[in-house]
Amino acid sequence: MRSFLLAILCGLAELVCSVATAAPRHGIAMHGEPALPADFPHFPYVNPDAPKGGRIDYAVQGSFDSLNPLIVQGDAARGLFDQAFGNTVFDTLLMRSRDEAFTLYPLLAESVETDEERTFVEFTLDSRARFSDGTPVTPEDVIFTMELLRDKARPLYQRWIKSVATMEKVGDRGVRFTFGETADRETPLLLALLPILPKHATDAATFDRSSLKPLVASGPYLVDKVRPGELVVLKRRPDYWAKDIPSKIGFDNYDEIRINYIRDENTMFESFKKGMVDVYPESDTARWASGYDFPAATDGRVVKEAFRSRLPSGMYSFVMNTRRAVFRDRAVRAALAGLFDFEWANQNLFSNAYTRTKSFFDGSELSSYGHPASEAERALLAPFPDAVLPEVLAGTWAPPRSDGTGRDRAFLKKGFDALKAAGYEMKDAVLYGPDGRPLTFEILLNGKSGEALGVAWQRTLEKLGIQVSIRSVDSAQYLQRQQTYDFDVILQSYTASLSPGGEQFGRWGSAARDTEGTFNFAGVADPAVDAMLDAVVKARSREDFIAAVRALDRVLLSGSYVVPLYHQPEQWIARWTHIRHPDATPLYGYQLPTWWRAD
Repeated sequence: MRSFLLAILCGLAELVCSVATAAPRHGIAMHGEPALPADFPHFPYVNPDAPKGGRIDYAVQGSFDSLNPLIVQGDAARGLFDQAFGNTVFDTLLMRSRDEAFTLYPLLAESVETDEERTFVEFTLDSRARFSDGTPVTPEDVIFTMELLRDKARPLYQRWIKSVATMEKVGDRGVRFTFGETADRETPLLLALLPILPKHATDAATFDRSSLKPLVASGPYLVDKVRPGELVVLKRRPDYWAKDIPSKIGFDNYDEIRINYIRDENTMFESFKKGMVDVYPESDTARWASGYDFPAATDGRVVKEAFRSRLPSGMYSFVMNTRRAVFRDRAVRAALAGLFDFEWANQNLFSNAYTRTKSFFDGSELSSYGHPASEAERALLAPFPDAVLPEVLAGTWAPPRSDGTGRDRAFLKKGFDALKAAGYEMKDAVLYGPDGRPLTFEILLNGKSGEALGVAWQRTLEKLGIQVSIRSVDSAQYLQRQQTYDFDVILQSYTASLSPGGEQFGRWGSAARDTEGTFNFAGVADPAVDAMLDAVVKARSREDFIAAVRALDRVLLSGSYVVPLYHQPEQWIARWTHIRHPDATPLYGYQLPTWWRAD
């Protein structure tokens, strides 16, 4: 009897603890607690007194033929649902603070509730929330949207929602999602970052077809004008329902936002010099050093600024498509990656402005470089004894270095010896593989951007009899070939955050390998990678999370799927001085949606 009573008491205690944990909150963090209190007045990196008005002109390279950024078909216009320019047209259930690793605060939902295990999440909608046509945002709209995106949106969004077992309305303003076995601790946050569409104004039957008809949503801007492939004009809504809630104070300061599409980078910069574009994020080191000598820059009407974020570097790289026979051997990939002469390129192309990237999370606590694998990492990796190279496990691996002359024979010999060990041999100045075929591949580029890097790699490989061609295509053709994995090698920048999670499945997960439209450009399908991805999203403590990310980093580096290139720790941007920004720089660096016009 005593044991029975103790069991009941323990069960009641567990229930009470669960109920206490599963209470409505003003925010939710991936690890730990939100940094801001429930009564926070605004995010710490905005200017709450920023003036409203005027217009800003942005420029992006390429073209567009769709106003739906949520589907695979078509090339969607930038600036509608956009990490750089903001979610101008579409509101989400919660809003991300860019001054914390991964924490969300109220937007369409005024509160969020989940339990310790995160087996469910419940959102309570703000009673003030309205779509742009004036109708209230309802639980029915949320459920409709989730079902629609689950069935017809991009594969990444589909995967997030397919982890939901049930969706149900709770009371007048609540929506509860109960998760199935495929969900993880990040899932509630990912659902909260999806846009909500009105059931009464969204055509589900044609949703997955590319269209230039604007979708009805609840964000601060409306699409006002469209010139396909050239221009999108957004007008700020004076009746925007959330303009005074804490999460949106200091945002959405322009009356008009213009997204100008320009075919190439040089023309974009010329447009900026002439005042046709207001801000110019810079990535060209030579231009940053000496290209700002035009009148507006010399007389102070244009200023250059460098912002320092506290983020991982990400991975700017050549990506080798392992779906192609030439790249199926890891040893061959490693040898080719080791033959990119960074020291020569950095000196001759970039005035030594960059640092070689040694990790997918370089420069942060998530990087495996310089850190021997911990016991926790070794435990995660134990089922896959061949997945990580010894030098990567020790934290000492780095890409091969040359003397920077472009004629380093030892550098070339190291790469050639690695290829010989993989069964390749030189005949008549051509390198042949074990199958008797020449080692040859094509680098596919989006326009002329990256051509100098491609030529630099090509120049080194040709010395070993490796035939490399470079093909530059327009943005529409590039996007089509990228989405269908119709390439040998592409140049890709994998961004990184301090809270990598579900997006990594789309980049490296086996399930994404054969699904068109994902970011698994390398064609990775490795049980060790899948296991590390699972460990990343299931980690609860920061310590376990760091161990899982470092283990993932080690497996990816050992797989030699990419040719690591370089990074620089600062964000460069030039602006006309009538565009202003807050004094504070958040964890993620400058945030364009918080800037304003002051003339």
